[in-house]
Amino acid sequence: MPQILDGNRVRDAIKTELAPRIAALTALGRPPGLAVVLAGHNPASEIYVRNKVKTSQELGIHSETLTPPVSVTTAELLHTVECLNARDDIDGILVQLPLPPQVDAKRILLAVSPTKDVDGFHPCNVGNLVAGLPGPRACTPAGIIELLHRYGIPIAGKRAVVVGRSDIVGKPVAMLLLHQHATVTICHSRTPSLAAVCREAEILVAAIGRAAMITGEFLTPGVTVIDVGTNRVDNRAEVARIFRGSPEKLAAFDKRGSVLAGDVDPLDVVEKAAAYTPVPGGVGPLTIAMLMANTVASAERRAGIC
Repeated sequence: MPQILDGNRVRDAIKTELAPRIAALTALGRPPGLAVVLAGHNPASEIYVRNKVKTSQELGIHSETLTPPVSVTTAELLHTVECLNARDDIDGILVQLPLPPQVDAKRILLAVSPTKDVDGFHPCNVGNLVAGLPGPRACTPAGIIELLHRYGIPIAGKRAVVVGRSDIVGKPVAMLLLHQHATVTICHSRTPSLAAVCREAEILVAAIGRAAMITGEFLTPGVTVIDVGTNRVDNRAEVARIFRGSPEKLAAFDKRGSVLAGDVDPLDVVEKAAAYTPVPGGVGPLTIAMLMANTVASAERRAGIC
């Protein structure tokens, strides 16, 4: 049986390690401060933000959620961000995407001070990543590297294939793997002979956003599979196909109207991989954990203790 890379376990370890750092900052005068800007009423975003706030409270991080209306303008959001940039008690600013369609999202993200950009999306911090300089890293890619390290999976000298080229996951995780001395290939939906390229991987990161797209023909026996996909499948026949008629998954679908599936076929990965991340419970828990780690590190830099 392959090794299951348990993101919940790694998340809990990260939270335990953050606790004394947060206590030390609090003893200096105040806890780390995180501000989340949530505009509009996107249900998935609202759930995600609630989880961020809950984790902040558990750790003793001061957390604020600003909820401008769905009608907010670019100018109004820019003013909100500028006010947060100026506040000494806020160490991290996170603008939850997607923003309402009338808002220029690029202008808003660029307005966040690079020193408070705990998502790691600002061009200054992307540049620091490319150059190998200190700075916040995008949370999901950073969590993937933590997961590999904490399970003792070697990266240096390995062939890594990243399926997906997004600015949020694909590109930054490829750069992080390169900095860890892997030989990295980035591919995507238009890559010729995609399955053949993926079969070259010793570490395969699937971040393409299509349920169970990566099947057994993409996997070489013994591969380590990092499945970033969190696809909500709301078609019963598709659930039956992906999970081979599993009574448990079909019962879950009948109860909730949907189930989660990763980008990798959930049965093929068990047959072929030496280690893999489950969906849910693999990469997902680490995104918020790394957001907390970025916030604490930002607070330490601003306090001059690192």
